[in-house]
Amino acid sequence: MIEPLVPVELSDPAYEHDGLRHATANSRALRRRGEVTFWAPPDADGPLPLVILLHGVYGSHWAWAHKAGAHRAGATCALAMPSDGLFGLGSGYVRHRGGDFASWILDEVPWLAAQAIPGVDPDAPIALAGLSMGGFGALLLAARHPDRVRAAYGMSSITDFAQMRFFVGDISGYDVDDADRSVLDACIAAGSSLPRIGFDCGTTDPLIEPNRALHAGLRPPIRGAAGALPDEPRRLSPTLQRGR
Repeated sequence: MIEPLVPVELSDPAYEHDGLRHATANSRALRRRGEVTFWAPPDADGPLPLVILLHGVYGSHWAWAHKAGAHRAGATCALAMPSDGLFGLGSGYVRHRGGDFASWILDEVPWLAAQAIPGVDPDAPIALAGLSMGGFGALLLAARHPDRVRAAYGMSSITDFAQMRFFVGDISGYDVDDADRSVLDACIAAGSSLPRIGFDCGTTDPLIEPNRALHAGLRPPIRGAAGALPDEPRRLSPTLQRGR
């Protein structure tokens, strides 16, 4: 359990809509305020597994709910949809000069989820899913922190931090650690401890070739890894819908 974040502002249930809750907290990892949108199944009773959805570049905590309707997908788990930390046009969800964006996702967001949603255990393993930059964060954090992440899924994912330049321009000021740059290298380094991961990418997506290279690099398959490259990205897998 992390030291409590202070202060925390939660939306008033009297004004919440569609089951969505919103939180703003003073994040030590970000060194600034961070924001999260939450959702839980109506009338949920008992422990709830937590899935954290990571948005792509340019967006924020509202993107998964208000551009994709993720909270309407019939999930049986709690959903946390955090901002990436709002560093430049995208943080990449890793630690660098702008802040510890990995700790924000892995430590602080689950703690905030437990404040907003009864039944969430902030210390229980989590599942991650993400789009584009968010897919990079989901897959990389799963490989780098298998003790914290039980499963991850990436959709049209950036597969190497160097690809961030296609979306945000100059990345020389990020100063990302070498261990946080390549999804493939992180998966190989994790070896048998790699949690269950999956990814897909549309064939007309500009990131299709890096995803094909990741798919090829994971052959022969590493335990827990699965890649699929259909014509259209799939919805969240049943594993992530359940949070298991």
